[in-house]
Amino acid sequence: MDALKAEVAAKRKAIQDDPSAASRPTKYMRRGDIERLKQEQEEAALQATAASLTPIVSKASSPSTSKAPSVARETESPIPESSFNISNEETIRRLRAKSQPIRLFGESDKDRRLRLRALELIEEKGTERQGGQNDFKKALEDVENNERELKNKNTKGKKRGDADPGANGVLDLALIKTDPDKLYPLIYYALKRTLKEWGEAMDERPDNVKRTTQGKLAAATQVQSAEYLKPLFKTLRSRSLPQDMLARMAEIVHHMQKRQYQRANDSYLRLSIGNAPWPIGVTMVGIHERSAREKISADQVAHVLNDEVSRKYIQSLKRLLTFSQTKYPPEDISQLMG
Repeated sequence: MDALKAEVAAKRKAIQDDPSAASRPTKYMRRGDIERLKQEQEEAALQATAASLTPIVSKASSPSTSKAPSVARETESPIPESSFNISNEETIRRLRAKSQPIRLFGESDKDRRLRLRALELIEEKGTERQGGQNDFKKALEDVENNERELKNKNTKGKKRGDADPGANGVLDLALIKTDPDKLYPLIYYALKRTLKEWGEAMDERPDNVKRTTQGKLAAATQVQSAEYLKPLFKTLRSRSLPQDMLARMAEIVHHMQKRQYQRANDSYLRLSIGNAPWPIGVTMVGIHERSAREKISADQVAHVLNDEVSRKYIQSLKRLLTFSQTKYPPEDISQLMG
């Protein structure tokens, strides 16, 4: 018996002294070790995805060689999938808007979303102002430069554009159901006309008002809104605006022309944040649906949350409403926006 105990003790001591036995996997693992292994696997997968995406980003950024180092730094820190989780339909819509192929050979849905995010980061990097300036500061500088040029030229004449269709009429909401294609030019020229009147109102102010801080900020806001509305005008010219957004914008223009700004503001809220109920809690229990489940629809979505471009031109649309209310106040005070 003593010989057996001595043999077991010798084996145990040999195992403890063996350095290769320390790295041998044990039968049980702690929860912290399991989580650490999972985290290492996820980081390795993200790094592999970023490495495979680097050639695509380099091809997309080839026209501007000076931006290649910044793009490489962005791709070195991959973006988690949860922070850019959009539907396949929305991914296809954004890629087509950028004139990019909706799917490359052997590309998965996750890789396609990462490619879209990389293209958007490249565009954002390209539109950033030098020295860390934002759009509003750049617009403020443009206003000051324009005033300086006008003072040097001393030209106050204004060119009158060609007459646009529906200049004196009111947009008919019945066209939403009968002929939606006629709405595109009507909305386009109505918004263009309001934006032009806003710019003329800024130019007609006295010089002492233009030189004040508030006057410069107001002019910069107008220039910034005109810049933000360019993607909307491009979409209206190409007649590629979604039907739900087209209907809401037609309502906004219709009520703005009739000076019913309260109703126009309601249509703006339906366009920006939507009016669909937000489900809180469980929406489906067992085999029976929750009451009013059909009201939780996907067509009444918040378009201001889709992407940054939509947010900018929808916000500029509200600025046009505010200016129109200031220049053309309604006869009924109850129609004023709050």
